[in-house]
Amino acid sequence: MKSRRHKAFLLGLGLDNEDGHKRITQSERFCIAGGSEETHGRMTETVVKTMEHLDDRGKKLEEVEAHELRDILHQNTPA
Repeated sequence: MKSRRHKAFLLGLGLDNEDGHKRITQSERFCIAGGSEETHGRMTETVVKTMEHLDDRGKKLEEVEAHELRDILHQNTPA
């Protein structure tokens, strides 16, 4: 019997957009939608750095436990 591999995908939603701009940044592993220019930029930077972190360690998103992903996202969030 074949084992099914689950595909993981991150979705980030910014809810503080008051300027009317529609912002979407996407790749095959994540999508960031909405938010003010600042919020959208911070979310995008966090997720890109997180994906680089995983790549550097040879891990795929679907291989990381939720608590580990949370910690990596927190480490990569700009100050």
